[in-house]
Amino acid sequence: MPVCEPTGGKFPPECPQGYRQPGPGTPAVSKGTSDRPHTVGKDGSKRPHPMDVGNRSPEGKRPTLRAMSDLSTRSSQLPQGLADDLAACRAPAGEAATLPPACYADPEVHALEEAAIFRRGWIGVGRSDTWSANGDYRTFELGGVPIIVVRDDDGRLRAYGNSCSHRSSRILEGEGTCARIRCRFHFWTYGLDGRLIGAPSMQRTPGFDTAEHGLTEFALSERHGFALVSLEEEPPAIDDWLGDFGDLHADWPLSDVVTTRRREFTVDCNWKAFAEVFNEYYHLPYVHPDSIDGTYDEPDDPEQVDGAYASHFGTTVGTGGLLDATQDQALPAIPGLTGRPTTGVRYSWLFPNLMVALGREALWMYEVYPDGPDRCRCAQVVCFPQATIDAEGFEDRVADYYERFDTALGEDIPMLVQQHAGQRSPFARQGRFSYLESNVAAFADWYAGQLLTVH
Repeated sequence: MPVCEPTGGKFPPECPQGYRQPGPGTPAVSKGTSDRPHTVGKDGSKRPHPMDVGNRSPEGKRPTLRAMSDLSTRSSQLPQGLADDLAACRAPAGEAATLPPACYADPEVHALEEAAIFRRGWIGVGRSDTWSANGDYRTFELGGVPIIVVRDDDGRLRAYGNSCSHRSSRILEGEGTCARIRCRFHFWTYGLDGRLIGAPSMQRTPGFDTAEHGLTEFALSERHGFALVSLEEEPPAIDDWLGDFGDLHADWPLSDVVTTRRREFTVDCNWKAFAEVFNEYYHLPYVHPDSIDGTYDEPDDPEQVDGAYASHFGTTVGTGGLLDATQDQALPAIPGLTGRPTTGVRYSWLFPNLMVALGREALWMYEVYPDGPDRCRCAQVVCFPQATIDAEGFEDRVADYYERFDTALGEDIPMLVQQHAGQRSPFARQGRFSYLESNVAAFADWYAGQLLTVH
């Protein structure tokens, strides 16, 4: 097995308007729980972050990672008028305003949201099974922090800062499989458990101890087949964060479905706009009149949930996983799924960045990660039960599902690019929600609450 040599990802050969395929050096966006950020010593024990060593505050205390993260909020104040606009998003259902356009286009707001949204709580990084073997890794950026997620030698999924403990070079790019984590700059080498195990030409450095220079580790939890990372020193309990998500989705075997496709791309729009379009019915007859609109009935009333997510269910004519014209190619229902869940699709948004659809035969979802206010990195993920995958003819029939997801995406993206151009106008203003946008309104309420803590 190579030492941290990317295997290379597979990306679509052509992209519709608004897409950008990841180029060389572009980070990819992709069982168990680790604790708060720390470095890993030679014996596996937790050590202070190397930046703490010899770098004490006037009071003699070492700055914590939380304190260093708080530097990103040094403006510590919302732009003038934004607090009132955000408060309008928190009005009772039916009365709330949409998010103000500044939240989609203003670099200052983007900087604040990196700290208030992506450096707090839990951020989804995808389906756990996409790291299928020990040594599988994927890199991405959360809240301006480069991250490595890797499955270690014991099969445990772990998250590390993607910065070398020597002089902070980014260590890995993209995704692949490795036996060790090696920085190409000066060949400092780390085990998959984060320990520094090799540092050439450091023998003349007085007092140098590899045990003090492991990678910074962040909390990572796996629930319901999803992997989530927190950059907080003391993150909230993951089960409190998710609340009743597991109970509401108990009809579907979330932990057991298997990923058959993960496709990465970038879109020239704000990350929130991309997430929103997956969570509302309002645009279907206007953006998808000939592809999927005929499949969807109007959704049920939104669920009243406990946790950092929103959800609603709606019945369909056939399956939501296929185009209107290919409904005769439907795969079998998920084994054990009965009753009303077999009649439609549940759309759920795990705040802030995982959007999940659960149909009668499949799970499909999107991951989204901001790349500044004007662009986002996305991944389309499709999952089926193992029994469906093993059945004869699956590869031929699943192609119709991929075509449906790609077709709808290809219709959404030009509209999102056009929307973003309008959101950048200094004269753009808040609107009001339709009853067909309940998940989007719930997210606006949650998001506004997070940003309103920044003062």
